Amino acid sequence: MQHIDGRYLARPAAGDGEAAAGDHLQLGWAFWLPGHQVEQGAAPWADPYTFRPEADASPNLQGWLLGIPFWPLRALLGNIWAYNLIVLLSIVAAGALTCWWLRALGLVRSAALVGGLVFALAPYRLGQSTGHLLGLIAFLLPVVLLALERRRFVWAAVALTAIPLCGQIHLAMGAVALALGYTWARVARADWWKAAAGAVVAAVAAVTVQQVVVAGSIASGGRSFGQVRHYSAELSDLFTRGVGVGIEEYVFLGWLTPILALVGLWAIRRRRGLALCLGLAAVVPCILALGASLPLYEPLWKALAPLRFARVPERLMPIACLAIAALVAHAVALLLNQQVLNQHKLNASGPAVAAGVIGVLLILLAADVRVQVFGAVAPDRSNMAYAAIRGDGRMLELPVFRPDIHFGSVAMAYARQSPRERPLGYSTTATPAADRLARQLRPLSCGRDAVPAELGVRFVVVHRGLYEQSGFFADGCADRAEAALRRAGWRLLARDGSISSWQRP
Repeated sequence: MQHIDGRYLARPAAGDGEAAAGDHLQLGWAFWLPGHQVEQGAAPWADPYTFRPEADASPNLQGWLLGIPFWPLRALLGNIWAYNLIVLLSIVAAGALTCWWLRALGLVRSAALVGGLVFALAPYRLGQSTGHLLGLIAFLLPVVLLALERRRFVWAAVALTAIPLCGQIHLAMGAVALALGYTWARVARADWWKAAAGAVVAAVAAVTVQQVVVAGSIASGGRSFGQVRHYSAELSDLFTRGVGVGIEEYVFLGWLTPILALVGLWAIRRRRGLALCLGLAAVVPCILALGASLPLYEPLWKALAPLRFARVPERLMPIACLAIAALVAHAVALLLNQQVLNQHKLNASGPAVAAGVIGVLLILLAADVRVQVFGAVAPDRSNMAYAAIRGDGRMLELPVFRPDIHFGSVAMAYARQSPRERPLGYSTTATPAADRLARQLRPLSCGRDAVPAELGVRFVVVHRGLYEQSGFFADGCADRAEAALRRAGWRLLARDGSISSWQRP
């Protein structure tokens, strides 16, 4: 309830008088864009504004899926509330769809409910929902398994393919392996080819996204092993509740939850296919999450090209979270099947006892996985400096950040108030030309050089709060940047708080 004052439900960060920088602002832009494009009669899957003119309209992979519910929510409640509701609805969807899948597996309603709760509140999944799409679309994983369990192979292929089409290539690789393993464990041999066909479609989609979006971008050369080492979790992180300096390596599993998962694995030991599938799905991502902490990970990283494009080895953890949730559900089912809780062998108080046990388990597990990863984060409120911008022309924001620096997300959020082409933006898959231009324009942040006329920039917006947030610039840089604009004849349009807008003479 602390977020009802109109702030973002996201990873805590300071705003210094304006919106606090973070990946949630990048997601907010991506979710907003499809609806805006449809309203303009343009392609909803393209971003025609960012990194222009150095790049063509790039595909908006992050926004197309969740942008569908975001559009009507935004029309009713505004951008900030729409974003917060998408986050909350993704938690509900993760739990409900997991519960539905577990019911299809034959588990009783109460056990399935416990499993859904564990996946919905899984610390890693929630942590990756504070600004990353990875946690928000993790509900697609139980959709894939539910469709396979119900022999709805087309729907399984659609859900599986949606993962790479949302830009989550690394999760897609793990999801394809999970789908194939689950098919081996649960689907009749005669239907294996149907599930395999869907997996091939998803794999082709992942390769296509990699070639279209990643290849040729600033990420095309892969990541350094130093970056992998920085983001690798340690063994103790699996059982440490506190959130450290970064959310990427936050892989806490709980304390009671892993124990119940082991009980659940023992409970299904005679269902060898399912036990092997869920056991490997729970363990392998946890091992890979340790990354550089493992002595053999570096040779594996060098040998397998796909690993070199992920600087965060924890990307497959949503699969482990789902598998652990399923094993916990089987542990609860085992408990309910014991003679002491068997309704057929108890007196009239048996159902009440069972309900009480489930209630206690729900409370204990919710407390076991409870983490503080969300905060009430300063939003991009309506700003008169942006409202004063009228007419055609590109817009440049100061200070200048390279495309892969998250402080660029603030300008993206405010740009929704005046959509137009901008040379800058925030994306780890920006083109090298956009990166070179950002380097070229960086001196403008401290009043050095002039805005190149060939860029077609008619408006400049100075975000003083970003100078403070980033800490990248010397004291007085914002003053010098504005003074340089005045000397060059730029006219102040409006100033609202820490943001000012300027127009070329």
